[in-house]
Amino acid sequence: MWYAIISQDVPDSLEKRLSVRPAHLQRLQDLTAAGRLLIAGPHPAIDSEDPGSAGFSGSLVVAEFASLADAQAWADADPYVSAGVYQQVTVKPFRKVLP
Repeated sequence: MWYAIISQDVPDSLEKRLSVRPAHLQRLQDLTAAGRLLIAGPHPAIDSEDPGSAGFSGSLVVAEFASLADAQAWADADPYVSAGVYQQVTVKPFRKVLP
């Protein structure tokens, strides 16, 4: 089943994000290679494709897991969690309708 992982950054998270971004991206690439990633990306903190020093306010990942518990465990193990980038992470089932 698909699960949405919706994360909210702490204020001024950009330096923390950048410090562990390669490890964060590797986990997403692993999901992609397994055919389990639907979409992933950050939420710019301002209305811009490239927010520069304004950074990001959070992230969205929609990926396939065997259960809600598995999705939560994957989210809990994210390098952004251990680095203190995220102040809140919500995991919930996602039903893809379109396209």
